[in-house]
Amino acid sequence: MATTHSSSDTSKAAGGLTTFAGVLLFIAGVLDLLRGIMGIVEDDVYVSTPNYLFKFDLTSWGWLQLLLGAIAVVVSLGLFTRATWARIVGVGIAGLLIIANFLSIPYYPFWSIVLIALYAFVIWALCVVRRDP
Repeated sequence: MATTHSSSDTSKAAGGLTTFAGVLLFIAGVLDLLRGIMGIVEDDVYVSTPNYLFKFDLTSWGWLQLLLGAIAVVVSLGLFTRATWARIVGVGIAGLLIIANFLSIPYYPFWSIVLIALYAFVIWALCVVRRDP
C-alpha cells in the first residue's frame, strides 16, 4: 500500500530539521564561545604542538573562535524563526567553523572533532530542507 505525503507533512519535517539545525548550531556555537574564552584568558590550556604546520597565536585564535561562536549563536536564533537568511548564513558559518576546528585539531583534538561533526549535521539539516513555495 502506497502512502501519500501531504504538504503539511513535508512542512512539519522541514520545520523539524530547521529546529534541529538551530539547536545544534546553538550548542556548538556556545561551545566555540567557551573555547574562545579559554584561548583569550588562559591559552596554556591548549596542547602544545611544536611541529604543526598551521601555527597560531592562541590568544588571537581565541578571539576568532569567540567571534565565530557568537555569530553561530545569533544565526541559530534566526533559525528558530525559520528565517531564510538564517538558513543561508547558517550553512556558511558552519562551513567556516568546520575549517576553524580542523585547523585547531592539534591544539584541542577531541573537541575539534566533536564540533566538526556537529557543524556537519547542521549543514546537512539546513541543506535537505526545501524552500517554502
